[in-house]
Amino acid sequence: MDDDGDVDDDGDVSDSLGVSNDPDLWVSGVSIRDQFLAPAQIHSLVECAHRRRAHRGFDSARIGSERGLQRREEIRGDSICWITAPLLPAEKVLLEELEHLRLELNREALLGLFELELHYSWYPPGAGYARHVDQPHGRTQRQVSLVLYLNEGWTPAAGGELRIFDAAGRHRDIEPIAGRLVHFLTPEREHAVLPTHSDRMSISGWFRTRD
Repeated sequence: MDDDGDVDDDGDVSDSLGVSNDPDLWVSGVSIRDQFLAPAQIHSLVECAHRRRAHRGFDSARIGSERGLQRREEIRGDSICWITAPLLPAEKVLLEELEHLRLELNREALLGLFELELHYSWYPPGAGYARHVDQPHGRTQRQVSLVLYLNEGWTPAAGGELRIFDAAGRHRDIEPIAGRLVHFLTPEREHAVLPTHSDRMSISGWFRTRD
């Protein structure tokens, strides 16, 4: 999910993985919240993404360490746009909702989450992201990964599911339905984006501890 994540080879997996549809992230390490935002709010974020893209705000995502970032479309094929000031109105609403989530996670799980980094991800048809983790070597500030899907009218034929792995290599595929928020404990959690067959949009990011 990140611009400098570590990519691993895909291994043998099964179809069984404990993923919680309950907001309790600490129960299974992965949580799904459907309708995190109302459809009208999701549509406004889609329009924000289009606006930023029209102003050339998106760049090809790269992988590797800071000193060796490179574009490898066979590994990661999306383009990203960091959500930074000046913020559009729908983006401000999203950040307010995510701040509520950060406080909830700190209150319930004592995670010490301090800040948020967030970007749009735009996958064209045929693109995906190979199996990887979100903590670059030697950097442990990212503690909770999150993705909010913006794919209005998504169907299984569109592809682009999020594949989440457990420590045993088993996986579950999560459909990128508009309004769905998936968040999971970042350390050592391998995941991938399966190839998409139509444009796929999301907002991805991480709650971080202090540097």
